[in-house]
Amino acid sequence: MILDPVLDLFRGEAVTIPPLDGAFRPNTRLDDLPAFAELTEVDNLLVDGERLLASSGNAVFAVSANGEPIVVETFPATVSALALSPAAELTVGLETGKLLIAGNDVALPDAIRCITALAYAENGSLWLANGSARHSPSQWAADLMEKGSSGSLWKRDANGLAFRKVAGDIAFPYGLHPIGGDVLVSESWRHQLVRFDGSSGNRSTVLAHLPGYPSRLSPAADGGAWLALFAPRNRLIEFVLQEKRYREDMIGQVPPAYWIAPALASKRSFLEPLQCGGIRTMGIHKPWSPSRSYGLVARLDKNMQPLFSLHSRANGTRHGICSVVEKDGRLFVASKGGDCMLALDAIAGGF
Repeated sequence: MILDPVLDLFRGEAVTIPPLDGAFRPNTRLDDLPAFAELTEVDNLLVDGERLLASSGNAVFAVSANGEPIVVETFPATVSALALSPAAELTVGLETGKLLIAGNDVALPDAIRCITALAYAENGSLWLANGSARHSPSQWAADLMEKGSSGSLWKRDANGLAFRKVAGDIAFPYGLHPIGGDVLVSESWRHQLVRFDGSSGNRSTVLAHLPGYPSRLSPAADGGAWLALFAPRNRLIEFVLQEKRYREDMIGQVPPAYWIAPALASKRSFLEPLQCGGIRTMGIHKPWSPSRSYGLVARLDKNMQPLFSLHSRANGTRHGICSVVEKDGRLFVASKGGDCMLALDAIAGGF
């Protein structure tokens, strides 16, 4: 209606979020699993030949078949992204904005300061996601609360030495999945997957209105993909994002751990903000209650549409899923908020 923009000044705008339904129907698959490996704030997962690699803090571990993590290499800062080149060179992005390939520093444009994801295309070109022009990867909550969209997408050709900017105005790109000469990007703050043309930078939305904040992508065995969603959307946070003055005061006066913002884990402090049904009732935390943290993995088909999902609900502990990889018929899940890795064996029709 023509009068809606005027009436909204008096009645406010409805705060809605996509329901967890269809392919995103809730279950307890992640919480039902025993921990495969214990690693503090395990973040990036990567398959290197027969090895399964995982980053935790400033170290990269090789995780054995029985779940024992062994340090492979340590770095001067927290590891923010991992990739493996066609020549099996370990490529590492650091919290400080530094990029290392096979242990050697790579020159980067000054604009790259927040490496959130790395991925090699089949032809050897390297894609890089720069999450924010203002914040480091660990300051993602500040970027969201400021409604940032300063992220950018970069590419280095297989035979080139310099990165070129492919696209900007991306609201925290957090995952990359090369498709031929293009790349699929998870745009966290806009809750969607976007495909970018590798030459022109033209974009097209592939999957929108996700029920959470998407993070990293990885290939599935049959040509589809796995998508990790590191935190849920809820009405309280969506409402706060509409209130600029409130957010400014919150950022200026409240410690980040207690912001009304998504989180990788919750229920660790009584100072955390309470959220409606998230308060315990009769001593029980309801699994369907609103939550600042959640565990969610989605399986995408070849057209990048969701087929099914794996969950750790509001009352669970396997939250903050930032990375997922498939290896030898098994699915490995990194729960950064749960400080552990999970492993699922393939069954008929899926995992």
